[in-house]
Amino acid sequence: MTDHKHTNNLINETSPYLVQHAHNPVDWYPWGEAALSRARAENKPILLSIGYSACHWCHVMEHESFENEDIAALMNENFVNIKVDREERPDLDQIYMNAVQMMTGHGGWPMTMFLTPEGVPFYGGTYFPPSDRYNMPGFPRILASVSEAYRSQPEQVASTASTMLGELRRVGLAETSRELLTTEVLDSAFRRISANYDRTNGGFGGAPKFPPAMNLEFFLHTYHRTGSSEALEMVEHTARKMAEGGMYDQLGGGFHRYSVDAQWLAPHFEKMLYDNALLSRMYLHAYQVTKNPEARRVAEETLDYVVREMTDARGGFYSSQDADSEGEEGKFFVWSRQAVLDVLGAGDGNLFCEYFDVTDGGNFEGQNILHITSSIEDVAVRNKISVAQLQATIKTGRQKLFELREQRVKPGRDEKVLTAWNGLMLASLAEASAILERSDYRNVAEANARFLLAHLQKDGLLLRSYKDGEAKLNAYLEDYACLIHGLISLYEATGELTWIESAVSLADKMIEQFWDESAGGFFFTGNRHEQLIVRTKEFMDNATPSGNSIATLSLLRLGLLTGNEDYRRRATAVLRLMADQIRRYPQAFGFALSAVDFYLDSPLEIVIVGSPDLRLDELLRTVWQTYLPNRVVALCRMEHEQAEALIPLFTGRNTLASQPTAFVCWANTCQKPANTPENLLKQLTPQSSKSPVLSTS
Repeated sequence: MTDHKHTNNLINETSPYLVQHAHNPVDWYPWGEAALSRARAENKPILLSIGYSACHWCHVMEHESFENEDIAALMNENFVNIKVDREERPDLDQIYMNAVQMMTGHGGWPMTMFLTPEGVPFYGGTYFPPSDRYNMPGFPRILASVSEAYRSQPEQVASTASTMLGELRRVGLAETSRELLTTEVLDSAFRRISANYDRTNGGFGGAPKFPPAMNLEFFLHTYHRTGSSEALEMVEHTARKMAEGGMYDQLGGGFHRYSVDAQWLAPHFEKMLYDNALLSRMYLHAYQVTKNPEARRVAEETLDYVVREMTDARGGFYSSQDADSEGEEGKFFVWSRQAVLDVLGAGDGNLFCEYFDVTDGGNFEGQNILHITSSIEDVAVRNKISVAQLQATIKTGRQKLFELREQRVKPGRDEKVLTAWNGLMLASLAEASAILERSDYRNVAEANARFLLAHLQKDGLLLRSYKDGEAKLNAYLEDYACLIHGLISLYEATGELTWIESAVSLADKMIEQFWDESAGGFFFTGNRHEQLIVRTKEFMDNATPSGNSIATLSLLRLGLLTGNEDYRRRATAVLRLMADQIRRYPQAFGFALSAVDFYLDSPLEIVIVGSPDLRLDELLRTVWQTYLPNRVVALCRMEHEQAEALIPLFTGRNTLASQPTAFVCWANTCQKPANTPENLLKQLTPQSSKSPVLSTS
């Protein structure tokens, strides 16, 4: 074993991010009573550092400052130092990110906050360099100034902290809208978001550019509701541009976190589970709408990447892969032109390089990020070969380079399993298993659901995080809501009642633990959670759907399936709390807007019963290959009485003439039972009268 000069209190943590700092000379503590008690006993301010494993600048600040003996000595002498993994503790991250944004006008990670011993922030920022540069004060100067202010100006520090606490308590407050929710909310949101559309590169805004999975999902809803070809074109164009760019891993599949430029070329190279869950699901839905094989390819390659590289043997999905390998950002993913030619030879290599824009000069620090700038047809014409021949060359080249890349030192992987992010990926894999008829995806999804329900519950409550055989930390609203979301999708894809039973049980527990009985909506933390300086509510969708957004859609879906009107009542209350904010900032409510669309629509209730056979498969295929964003699917292959007790939609609905049968209801009207795919398809699109087509002009 390697001897370490220093070992601190993070050594027994399971978070890879925390363990990474266990041998810093900084006397780090995890968040907990030991650190907070010491701060109070010694009347020392707390230095709170929040980051995550795949964060490039978190690694930079560790190397520059937290591994520096002199800087560590300043920290240890003047502060109680607490290190937090934001992915394990989003409750803390949310509170203190709000604070740093109030103080500085921006946020990000690493986050560096200075707190009173009671945990109230009075100064903070993000990354600080080890010496004065980038027009920023060096970290040692910050440490000295904050420490001196805390000692010599206690009244000013107390006043700043009191003011900040008051501001933090106002964050997330929402009043029920006095205006009725109508489709005008959706129409206005579409126009407002579209105004920022990049018609050249796809996506919204300029650099840096994040993959807008939730807003694209809302645009697909808009296309379905209104028939707007403009909405669909924006989805198709953005999806194609993202998939052609360097933000998409052209060899291994899956998406990096974001692009530093507007063209999707140079990514921040970390890969996050939640991005790939949300994006794979969006590409699946785009495939349902367009039947474009490229959309299917990207969805499958992304899911195959998750199954191959991000799945634990027990069934959990890992959190992320780092941007760095061997100490260099992106080293694992980039290529020189000569390296490509050495592997593929001059003939195939030159074709491959032309298609993926690989040049001698490179496009990233002298190396090349593979990306596509010309269509395969154009490259084939320029080289006077057939498209089929070029496709074969590209396919072979990708495989050879992938196999060679597998021999490189891989980026670090954060192998903790987070319930919320697993729920998002569970939903995508469950839907993919049905849409693409991939039984292997179903197997992975069911293994994941079994793992989460078996290992991330204790005393009837969910837990947040699992690693190395240990599950810990109270689950947050998003953990419940995302897992419910995934379990509903898994039930709809498989017809296995255990998944909907678990979803109902968790929904009831979510309401019990998180619902605000006085003001409505869901708190971020549960009733049994430790008391923090504020108890927040989160409404805006960020990199992932907010807990309130996804809880709302899940309750609407469960309400339709189970007939539980209380679910719909609570979902309605949340939407009315969010409505005014949605009107003001629609771009921050992509997932919530899809929930609003579901709420305002008359969702299809699709019931399918029958013993497994070819005809049943044909009925299911008809449903899953049709884009139906606002619908629930109740499937029963057997055990009709048990299914009817849980899902009243099955009442009185048995097979006709012993054949698998579909029953479709819409807008309080039921259609004739359908035994054939042709009859079923006619019933799945009853909304023949679309709203007027929208325009962004």
